[in-house]
Amino acid sequence: MRNKIILNAKVVTPSTITSPATVWIENGQIAKIDEQNQTVNTNNYEVIDAKGQLLIPGMIDVHIHGANGFDMMDGTEESILEVSKTCAATGCTSFLVTSVTSSIEDLMAMIKNVKHVIGNEPGAKIAGIHLEGPYLNVKRKGMQNEKYLRHPNIEEMKEILQEAESLIKMVTIAPELPGGMEMIEFLKEQNIIVSIAHSDATYEEAKKAFAIGASHVTHCFNGMRPIHHRDPGLVVAAFEEEHVSLQAIVDNVHLHPAIVRLMHKIKGAENIVLITDALQAMNLGDGEYVFGGHQVTVSNGEARLSDGTLASSTVTMNEALKKTVDTSISLKDAVYMASTTPANILGLSNKGRILPKADADLVLLDSNYNVCWAMVKGEMVEPGLMNVKR
Repeated sequence: MRNKIILNAKVVTPSTITSPATVWIENGQIAKIDEQNQTVNTNNYEVIDAKGQLLIPGMIDVHIHGANGFDMMDGTEESILEVSKTCAATGCTSFLVTSVTSSIEDLMAMIKNVKHVIGNEPGAKIAGIHLEGPYLNVKRKGMQNEKYLRHPNIEEMKEILQEAESLIKMVTIAPELPGGMEMIEFLKEQNIIVSIAHSDATYEEAKKAFAIGASHVTHCFNGMRPIHHRDPGLVVAAFEEEHVSLQAIVDNVHLHPAIVRLMHKIKGAENIVLITDALQAMNLGDGEYVFGGHQVTVSNGEARLSDGTLASSTVTMNEALKKTVDTSISLKDAVYMASTTPANILGLSNKGRILPKADADLVLLDSNYNVCWAMVKGEMVEPGLMNVKR
């Protein structure tokens, strides 16, 4: 591994934006950041000229199902590897492989495939698995397949965890279902992030769930009881709890820009996580797809079932970052939401930030937020992968 120097960069750190700056990379980690360009001794260093463009910490997607024509629940290792490539090409350097509600057999197959490929990813690295379901409320199922929805079952979860070993990092459930609160307590004991969505939880039920261990809300506002002035529901309960973080799909479809600004105003960048929630249509565009056992039509970038129900997203992380800035949220906060907050939530203290001793997971963006290149632990992602259709 050759040490590197990145010159002439507009660097976004957790506290400031510095331009021009020089970033020194040694042994796969950030060694130092010089807040001005200097004449440097480049012996034994590979020099990379950022040409004044934007250098951000690699983004981390905690909720992605597929990309570029590949669905990570399809039972193949290839799909997981292809998603890794597309993530890197769109500015994401770590991700959680995310399930949809399925049979236990299909879920176990996905887990086994993750175990086989982890450590050999060609692009973005797998940070673990996010189980979205199957313990979700049919009333708020969205595109989740009703055939496989079921009540929380701790014995089944123990089987899943035994197969997955330490890979399960997040589980999305509906706490109001029979056994839901007990499941939250069980998962909390396993140090797994408990997230709530596809839920009809009342305000009171949500407050109880947050009190006993839930700490996250999946695709906030979507797939849950809406806010009403006499029935505030899950979202208001989450707004009130300082320890609860929220996922946001910023694609101008799932959330109005004013709602994104409201979330940011109430929770701050340190408690909002940008996600894609992408299906395999991400990076491919309009067309017909099969996702979660449903026929999905993507038109003008919107993925919907035949009845009009939203069925995941097609946004990429670099697009979500741009759209967040376009809502009038500062670039520094938007990068924090895309990189630092998810790293903090997952306990990845060495990722999601441009600081000394952090992993050199870095992304260079042009003025339109297109990805020029991505770097993982100081190694440039192969140029061929960066040419993934996007």
